[in-house]
Parts: sequence; structure tokens; C-alpha cells
Amino acid sequence: MFVVFVTIDVKPEHRDAFLTATAANHRGAVNEPGCLRFDVIRDLADPDRVYLYETYRDEAAFAAHKTTGHYLAWNAAVAPWLKAPRSAVKGSLAMPVPYC
Repeated sequence: MFVVFVTIDVKPEHRDAFLTATAANHRGAVNEPGCLRFDVIRDLADPDRVYLYETYRDEAAFAAHKTTGHYLAWNAAVAPWLKAPRSAVKGSLAMPVPYC
């Protein structure tokens, strides 16, 4: 499995619009055949920081995600709302954890 953990810092005045746009991207992503998980996480200490935790069948499925209409629309919409370029850590799932 291919995992991406993205950190995004949003300008406070665009936080609500960012979350609305991200919800649309989330809805599209979870319906992709290669997407196994797509979580949107708000930082409790910093309400303007959002994390995306995405798990795909493989790197090709992640690459396919980045060509979808919902991703391209999200990417274009949120770009001017960010404090800085988003950062991403990419890896493979070493130990899946069962739900508690």
C-alpha cells in the first residue's frame, strides 16, 4: 500500500472555503477504485493546519487520483488560500492498525 501524509497551512480567512473544497475532493477520492482511505484531520492546537492521510492500493492509484476532475478542481481552488506550499511525506504501510 502507498501512503501520503500531507500537511497544509491555510490562511485563516479561507479556512471554511478550504474545508468545503476539501470535502468535495474527499467525496471524490473515497470513490476511486484505488483509494483505500482518505482522512481529513484538523490540528487541535492550530485550527488553520490540516492534514490529509491518504492510503492507495499502490503508487499508480495515487498518480491516477492526481488526474481526476475533483482533485484538479480542488488543487486549483485551494492554491491561493494556503499560507505556504503544502508538504507531503510518502511511504508504504508497514503495520496496519485495526480500528479500536
